[in-house]
Amino acid sequence: MAQVRIVHYINQFFGQIGGEEKADFRPELREGPVGPGLAFAQALGDEAEIAATVICGDSYFNENIESAKKEIIEMIRGCKPDALLAGPAFNAGRYGVACGAICEAVKKELGIPVLTGMYEENPGADMYKSAVYIVPTKNNAAGMRSAVKTMAPLLLKLARHEKIGASAQEGYMPNGIRVNFFEEERGSKRAVDMLLRKMAGKPFTTEFPMPDFDRVEPAPAVKDLSKARIALVTSGGIVPKGNPDHIESSSASKYGCYDITGVTDLTSETFETAHGGYDPVYANEDADRVLPVDVLREFAAEGKIGGLYEKFYTTVGNGTAVKSAKKFAEEIAADLRHANIDAIVLTST
Repeated sequence: MAQVRIVHYINQFFGQIGGEEKADFRPELREGPVGPGLAFAQALGDEAEIAATVICGDSYFNENIESAKKEIIEMIRGCKPDALLAGPAFNAGRYGVACGAICEAVKKELGIPVLTGMYEENPGADMYKSAVYIVPTKNNAAGMRSAVKTMAPLLLKLARHEKIGASAQEGYMPNGIRVNFFEEERGSKRAVDMLLRKMAGKPFTTEFPMPDFDRVEPAPAVKDLSKARIALVTSGGIVPKGNPDHIESSSASKYGCYDITGVTDLTSETFETAHGGYDPVYANEDADRVLPVDVLREFAAEGKIGGLYEKFYTTVGNGTAVKSAKKFAEEIAADLRHANIDAIVLTST
């Protein structure tokens, strides 16, 4: 059987170019495997080769999506691969979106199989799992070994145009495609067996998982803003200069709470953003653009609001897991209820 020819797409970090400071790295084609491609090459053995690697910065791709896609597709086309491998992106949001977008475009333009991998809460997963095969991974690169173990054999099957089984068999995310097949046991028996396992507290797998929507009832409107104490909360990453609590630029594991007693203006000398998901230049010039302390101080002086709470809460939404964000929100809300805050202005980027 002929050796399968693979092209691998990765970002600037896994391409060993650099971190966020190199996120504007333009697409570059290199021969052979690079970074995680070495692990895939080893797992694939003699059955396939990583013929080339395309490296592109996350910011560059997401800020130039159409032109970047065209440039990258032409690089891939020139390599004449049997399949494209992208990532895995784990929980890096911009990287996941780039992997999904490249895979979808290559599938349409070049007509070859594609495969990527990412954490299930990565925004790229929701955007592209119905269009391309995506293998669920852990939320960081510590899960590389397990990701390669699942992705490599599936990549070979795709490249050889072999029959792909159900998501539970092959290890990819359910993509909404349903096919008819015959079960060995009738539905009534399977249903009773499932119910008995559930009642006994044993693990079971439903055959028709229902979506889990988190519904939050809106709070009642503030009756009189002129008497309301307002607090500021942001996912835009505004922190005191130097980021004293080292809040991560992506996939934040914490939030910060900072005192702004007597502060009427967030200057470039005193505040900055820790966020890695948007151009920080304008936020670093004037952090009030993300956290409007100056305007709320004016409103308080004019009597439009009762007052501004002397602490603000901040974290980074870029790639942060929903589970983590929910935990942050519960803790922050408890603090603000204890402080008798009437309303919150929640800002993003």
